[in-house]
Amino acid sequence: MDEKQRQLDLRYLRMAKIWAENSYCKRRQVGALVVKDQMIISDGYNGTPSGFENVCEENDVTLPYVLHAEANAITKLARSSNNSDGATLYVTDSPCIECSKLIIQAGIKRVVYSREYRLNDGIRLLQQAGINVEYINLDNYVSEQDK
Repeated sequence: MDEKQRQLDLRYLRMAKIWAENSYCKRRQVGALVVKDQMIISDGYNGTPSGFENVCEENDVTLPYVLHAEANAITKLARSSNNSDGATLYVTDSPCIECSKLIIQAGIKRVVYSREYRLNDGIRLLQQAGINVEYINLDNYVSEQDK
């Protein structure tokens, strides 16, 4: 991978991390960006469906109707004039198996994530589907502003 692409990957991952701060979830805040032709065409963070109270957990257990960041970003595309064929998904956490199914069906060809999750069945499914999956630990990189 060339250095220019690596720098773009790091920037988009940092942006996804900042976007995750919009989440009202207490246990884990996750952010996602869909990028195509170096343009952000969709974004998402984990949270409740539109019209629901912004409460994600009850007794430290995530409520079953909470949407994952990837699902929010992909379904937002369905309401726009954009499509994700050949796009890259930048997400703070590795996708679960359910989100991986959506990623495959959305035509996304590359997934870049920055935090491992305890389950890796979603990553294995993406790889099985021929999607390029990359893990980049942001803690290993110093941002331009920190230099």
